[in-house]
Amino acid sequence: MAWQNTLCYYYLLTVCLVWAQAKPPPDKKDRVHHGQDLSDHPHDDSQDFRYDHEAFLGKEDAKTFDQLTPEESKERLGKIVDRIDRDGDGFVTQPELKDWIKHTQNRYIYESVNKNWKDYDKDNDGQITWNEFKRTTYGHYEGEEFGDIEDKNSYRKMLARDERRFKAADRNGDMSVTKEEFTAFLHPEEFDYMKDIIVTETLEDIDKNGDGFVEVDEYLGDIYSPETGEPEPSWVTNERQQFLEHRDINKDGKMDREEIGHWILPTDYDHAEVESKHLLVQSDKDLDDKITKQEILDNWNMFVGSQATNYGEDLTKKHDEL
Repeated sequence: MAWQNTLCYYYLLTVCLVWAQAKPPPDKKDRVHHGQDLSDHPHDDSQDFRYDHEAFLGKEDAKTFDQLTPEESKERLGKIVDRIDRDGDGFVTQPELKDWIKHTQNRYIYESVNKNWKDYDKDNDGQITWNEFKRTTYGHYEGEEFGDIEDKNSYRKMLARDERRFKAADRNGDMSVTKEEFTAFLHPEEFDYMKDIIVTETLEDIDKNGDGFVEVDEYLGDIYSPETGEPEPSWVTNERQQFLEHRDINKDGKMDREEIGHWILPTDYDHAEVESKHLLVQSDKDLDDKITKQEILDNWNMFVGSQATNYGEDLTKKHDEL
């Protein structure tokens, strides 16, 4: 029996080693910016509107609305509609709905920016200049020197990279950014006009030979450092195949800027686009492809929750359980 136990031990050890090699390490760098889900709840309007509530309000505000009476919920919804109708024409369009949903889903980003805004906007003029950001982030320095910092070259590179991204976020080119532009500077993956700078920074990180392309070895080198004599793990082999079969679209053995963009900024299923169309279709009673405040308020329980809607859902569930 002892030899059987020993054999079983070595079998399990082999399986564990193979499994460990088959998966990337937990700290493997993921450069792909994935679209986020709007809610953890299933999207099934025949059961409840929890998905729609969290998509439209965000998770935290959806919880707040759940505690309101129907009257309070409708009153607050009316104020939200006024904010969504940015051009003030009395109608909410699908693009306006989509923009609102994206705003609510990224609220944590805006809250973080708001929290740190005053640290950079020293003169409280509602703008952050490049000099304000530079002084706050890197401190005062003269010429090419960074005081007592040992690795001055790294800091120069970081400064140059930040300046390039700041210029990209600054849409009117005056080296001064609004809060929205500062958000684009800190979170460029959330803004379409910042996609090119994300590609540039990714290329700068991975393109070791400086030829303006990412070859397969450079791609793998970004996520894996082989040890001498170590066989290539299966997950690395899979990544190599991913590069050759999917990343390198034109099959020339390397990724150019367009291919890098497809890789790190994939055109995922656009949850906000789909949900905005869903809310509009369900509320547009006169079929004119836009909705009035009244049409939204008439369908308020789909957009927002309240004690009444939750009570109704609880009764339905209890009845189903019986």
